[in-house]
This record gives sequence, structure tokens and C-alpha cells, in this order.
Amino acid sequence: MNSDSRARIRWALFGVLALMYAPLLYSLLNNGLWSSSEHGHGPIVLTVCLWLIHKRWGEARATLVADAAPALAWPVLLAAALLYVVGSTLDVVYAEVGSVIPMIIGLLLLTDGKQAVKALAFPLCFMVFMVPLPGFIVDPVGQAMKLLVSTVTETLLHAAGYPISRTGVILQIGQYQLLVADACAGMRTLFMLEALGILYLNLVRHNSWFRNVTLALLIVPISFAANIIRVIVLSLITYHLGDEAGQGFLHGFAGMVLFMSALGLTIFVDTLLRTAGHHWGKPA
Repeated sequence: MNSDSRARIRWALFGVLALMYAPLLYSLLNNGLWSSSEHGHGPIVLTVCLWLIHKRWGEARATLVADAAPALAWPVLLAAALLYVVGSTLDVVYAEVGSVIPMIIGLLLLTDGKQAVKALAFPLCFMVFMVPLPGFIVDPVGQAMKLLVSTVTETLLHAAGYPISRTGVILQIGQYQLLVADACAGMRTLFMLEALGILYLNLVRHNSWFRNVTLALLIVPISFAANIIRVIVLSLITYHLGDEAGQGFLHGFAGMVLFMSALGLTIFVDTLLRTAGHHWGKPA
């Protein structure tokens, strides 16, 4: 099969795939999970993945040696189809959304082989971050995270002289009460910030294994610190400007603070690692 024929088959198969998942995408965006603040990163991750697939495919296409692997492709496609059917039938949205990843892998194996999957490995793995997390994972871990974020926030603001106390995940600052909710410091927020950190790692593409591994390990505490900064900012806004300001426009601005804090901390830590790497790399 020549390259033109393979390209036509590839476009046809992925066109069918797009039609297959179009109703699911519409339901997620139209008053579905992706329209909520807790899962609003889903369409962003999908857009980033499509851009990365386009970019990586353009880079690898010239050197890619097509070697279709139907014997491997069909089991992967059947597993993806089963996951999709189970998810749509039982209304298990994370299974339904997650099925798109093995579906794409199976189609790539069917048309272009293992090298194509390897070339697109990162965007395919990054798609995991657009899959909604199941409640049995989110609830227990998220509750522990919210409690820890609330405790740290209370400790820091109390040390700064603010009249603050805590009952569980409820903060009392001055005359106002704030509930540390999932959208502020839950597992989904951490998941979203993990995606940001991993994307940063992939885009900067360090040659140093020390920087890559260390920064990857520090993504979790960086994300946690960004959550604390966001809750502190919301607490201070509410204390100084009132409850309406805290729950209104400035609450959305605190979401920007979350992302900017996470990105700023990641760049700062990366700079420290670069400096340390240069220092340790100097001859005695």
C-alpha cells in the first residue's frame, strides 16, 4: 500500500471516529461535566492534545516507516469498543471518554504501525488528563487534601495576624465563613495542575535527567502549594472586600491565581534545578 492510499484510509477511519464521539463531546460541553468548573480543563486538555498530535505527526511523518500491525491493532480496538459500549450503556462517563485513547492507538496500529504510536506517545498519554476522575478515587483523596489545605491556610494566616479559625474544611476569618470546596483544593484541581506541570516538562524538553526526574517529582508539592495560595487569596479577598467580592468576579480571578502560581512555582523550581545542575556539573 502506497502512502497516498494509506493516508486516505487513515483520514476515513479517523473521520468515522470523530463522528462516533461527536455526540459524547456535545453532551460533555452542553451542560455536561466539561461545562462545570471542576471539569472545565477537559476541553482545554483535548485542544492541547489535538495540537500536539498535529505537531508531532508533522515532525515524524518524513521519517516514519509505516508497518501496519493488524494482529495487535484488532485486540486494542475491540477492548476500546467494549469500554465505549459499557460506558455509554451504564452511563459511566470516565469509561466512555477514556475509550478514545485505545481507539486512537488501535487505528494508528492498523494504518501505520508501532512507530506511529511511539511518535504520538506523549499526546496520547496526556489525553488521560481529560478523562473525568471517578468518585471513588476523588472523594476520599479530595477530602484529605481539602483538610490539609485548610489546616495550612489557617496556620499561615494566623501567623500573619489574621483572626482565623477552622472547623474541618470550614474557615472562619473575621465575620466570614469559607468552605474549602473541591473546586478550590480538591483532587480534580490537583489533577489539572499535574497536567500543567507535565505539559511544561514536555515542552521545555530538558536534556538533563536530573532536572526532568526531580521536577516531575516536585510537581505534586508545587500543585499543592498553588492550591494553598489560591485559598489564601480567596480568604484575604473575602476578609478585606466582603463576601460578595470573594464569591463573585474575584473568585474567578483566584482561579487565574491558581494557574499563575503553579506555573510561576514550576519555572522557579526549574531555574533552581538548572543552577544546581550547573554548579554540580563544574569540575573540581
